[in-house]
Amino acid sequence: MVKSKKQPEVPIKTLHLFTVLDKMLIKLLSSLTEEQWQSATIARLWTVKDIAAHLLDGNIRTLSISRDQYFGEKPGNINSYADLVAYLNKLNHDWTTAASRLSPKLLIQLLENTGKQYAKHLNTLQPFDDAVFSVAWAGHDVSPNWFHIAREYTEKFLHQQQIRDAVGNQALFTKKLYKPFLETFMQALPYTYRNVEAANGTIVSVTVTGKAGGKWYIINNGKGWELIKKIKQSPAAIVRIDAYDAWQVFSKGITPLEAESRVKISGDAGLAKVALGMIAVMA
Repeated sequence: MVKSKKQPEVPIKTLHLFTVLDKMLIKLLSSLTEEQWQSATIARLWTVKDIAAHLLDGNIRTLSISRDQYFGEKPGNINSYADLVAYLNKLNHDWTTAASRLSPKLLIQLLENTGKQYAKHLNTLQPFDDAVFSVAWAGHDVSPNWFHIAREYTEKFLHQQQIRDAVGNQALFTKKLYKPFLETFMQALPYTYRNVEAANGTIVSVTVTGKAGGKWYIINNGKGWELIKKIKQSPAAIVRIDAYDAWQVFSKGITPLEAESRVKISGDAGLAKVALGMIAVMA
């Protein structure tokens, strides 16, 4: 009898959290007043309603492309990361403009319906197969499905948090929900340091404080930077950042310069400040 090959463990588990986030989102949106739907957000040009519409677009686009293999609009020539970001920004702008015609009530209904289909589809993906889209902000040309799914989780978490921030509701800052978000974002840390030269063995530490936070380390291994779980020597540079500030810093909600006044840096300041330029979103 041939034994089945044991599957490796998924490094960052997020699949079980999609329905949790979706239920919280529907409950939140259903409680908003007409004025709150039009509230400004940290996403600058987007209101609460625009972000809700963007979340709906994420559901629909994933179902169309990944589940139904229907790509629709062609992107044209994408020759660089900047080209890709420009294309995605145009898609987002076109969608939110068209979605201005939708009522809040209809948006909620569509989010609830497509969210269930979205979560169901993600559960059909084999975690270590190649994903339909790579995680470009981590420097990947090809990514496994588990990382693609984790990236999608951060999208849903981030945009819901932007809404909650605008209306004064911070319910997402729990270890269950926030820690996987941070774990996924920190996968961008080695790529952020890709052009930074340092001696072999140099370590940089990033700490997000609070119960839902954690510590992450990258080391220069002589060929580049990589994430490691444990260290045997003191870091050359240390960044400590509050949990509330972290999601804003790493999603371009505030600039690296603004972030400097909110973090604590020790050791090599120049080396540490590079971490504040980490962006774990397509921007």
